[in-house]
Amino acid sequence: MDLVRPEKDTLRLLINAHTLDYFEAESIRVVLAITDVTSQRLADKVRDDLVREKQLLLNEIQHRVANSLQIIASVLLQSARKVQSSETREHLRDAHNRVMSIAMLQKHLSSTAVDNVGLKSYFADLCNSIGASMIGDPGRIKLSTQCDDSAVDPDTSVSLGLIVTELVINSLKHAFPGQDQHGSINVSFTSDGKAWTLVVADDGIGMPKNEEDRKPGLGTGIVEALASQLGAVVIISDEVPGTQVSVVRTALAGTLAFRG
Repeated sequence: MDLVRPEKDTLRLLINAHTLDYFEAESIRVVLAITDVTSQRLADKVRDDLVREKQLLLNEIQHRVANSLQIIASVLLQSARKVQSSETREHLRDAHNRVMSIAMLQKHLSSTAVDNVGLKSYFADLCNSIGASMIGDPGRIKLSTQCDDSAVDPDTSVSLGLIVTELVINSLKHAFPGQDQHGSINVSFTSDGKAWTLVVADDGIGMPKNEEDRKPGLGTGIVEALASQLGAVVIISDEVPGTQVSVVRTALAGTLAFRG
């Protein structure tokens, strides 16, 4: 209750009443405790205001970072159009795609609560962004997601998002080399407690037959480094048709090692 006092500050009081039961008692006894919680409630309000203010500042920073990344991506794309070397152009386009994906991650996290990130909508938005920037003909390559209702902390979501980005970009670049070749790429995620499995699978041409062409590139190194941070193992399998990359974390994550 509020204790309103003339010409003095209003106090917030917490009243707690309990009955005392005694055998053979002829009257009811009540214990009444009154606690002044004015300063505590004020401190709670100040703390809540600070949390809201920090969240607003964090969202503003994330928006600005995302906008800056999009500007950098635009500069990279313009540079790719101007250079004469096809190899340099390809590297600049790869850098553009990676920067755009990170910008999308930043925008998604800025609109998400600081506690946990739902992976179903997160991966769907991410793949839509990648598809819009890299798939010229949506009818030729289908990019889909299948995720359970898992939610992870923001740091883990960024690592998983970057892994998905690298694997999807790799499939788009190498699985369907012909302009008239149709196919699909599916991203799936399932979890069971601390154990989870992330799979990116395509039905393209499969892994290169030439050992020289199988040498890991920058994208592979990024995926392995991120998986290691998450305590996961990377498993690459040659399917018929296509390629499947699984990033698996078990309950005994500390004992895992890379396999490929």
